[in-house]
Amino acid sequence: MDRRQFFALGAAAAAAPAIGWGAAIPGLRELGPAPPPIGRPEREARIARAQRLMRELGVSALLVEPGSSLTYFTGVRWGRSERLTCALIPADGEVTIVTPFFEEPSVRESLGVAASVRTWQEHEDPLALVAGWLKDRKLASGVVGVEETSRYFIVDGLKRNLPTVQLRNGAPVVRGCRMIKTAPEIALMQRASDITMAAYRYTIPRIGAGMRPSDIGAIMDRATAQLGGEPEFSLILLGEASAYPHGSGKPQAVKPGEVVLMDCGCVFEGYQSDISRTLVFGEATARQRKVWNEVKRGQDLAFAAARLGATCGSVDDAARGYYASLGYGPDYRLPGLSHRTGHGIGMDGHEPVNLVRGEATTLAPGMCFSDEPGLYIPGEFGIRLEDCFHMTEQGPKWFSQPSKSLDEPV
Repeated sequence: MDRRQFFALGAAAAAAPAIGWGAAIPGLRELGPAPPPIGRPEREARIARAQRLMRELGVSALLVEPGSSLTYFTGVRWGRSERLTCALIPADGEVTIVTPFFEEPSVRESLGVAASVRTWQEHEDPLALVAGWLKDRKLASGVVGVEETSRYFIVDGLKRNLPTVQLRNGAPVVRGCRMIKTAPEIALMQRASDITMAAYRYTIPRIGAGMRPSDIGAIMDRATAQLGGEPEFSLILLGEASAYPHGSGKPQAVKPGEVVLMDCGCVFEGYQSDISRTLVFGEATARQRKVWNEVKRGQDLAFAAARLGATCGSVDDAARGYYASLGYGPDYRLPGLSHRTGHGIGMDGHEPVNLVRGEATTLAPGMCFSDEPGLYIPGEFGIRLEDCFHMTEQGPKWFSQPSKSLDEPV
């Protein structure tokens, strides 16, 4: 679709009557069969890998509270509150879930591995229960890894109840598992990306003059939901707001000749997509085209630098070095690239590790990243092109096909 078709379709869409959120969207093509969700054998393999890493690192047990890591290992989907629920994974033996007594039936509903459950009453200290579990396992003086996003009251309470325990950051164990995606995980991430791209193909031709970011986001979210995804975010930046990576609170509306930057993603069976597209509503200026093409080249160079065995930092260096050769920056200065080139992605939209200067982690099969080296010109506009890729035995592979040109964003 060229820009004239885009402009005409957008104007027609703006005048068309809205369709209710609950109604099926006519003309939205359904995707093919979906990959299966993560099952028990996969979770058991994850626990076995974590236990191997724990033995190698001299860690006796791993404590994981609610969040994506708890779901990753046990299947339990639970929110964080002042009432502690957590998983205790020993270096050898069965997993134990600690949770309030009245929550046990609900927690068991999503439990996806063999595990015992220990409960505590409202007047009791749950960290005393964790300490008791460690004593029962003869691990009172052992090394306990704590998942890195866990809250301080857990560490503090465990130290208070069991002064002999040695607490460490559990990141080497958790990251050692989660950073390397398996084939079933890659398939779910591919589906999430396919959903977001299909939603883009539906949404972009329906952008009309005068639309607000919320109007465009609503179309994108409705399409995403009908395609089987859970809308996670739809960041729409218009005109000057596109110069600021995460936007502006100033009123915005689609205007002819101005940039439309869309950064959208969804969740499918617990795995996320994150894709950005930048276009111009109507006729683009020569300057807008020049910067768009420079960003496209930066994205391509970052992808080419993502070689097996290369450091994550070298991918950022490739894009940033090219921009510096054009007179942007240097470093994070504006006009230029004010953020890292990419981030890890999986069950979380942002997860370790990042494609950022100085990151010495080397690229290996199964790692997944965004590739989004945008260029931002304060007071004018910004351009961001973002697609995610995963490392294979042959090198990087896109989850979504990058934009071909400013006139063909999808």
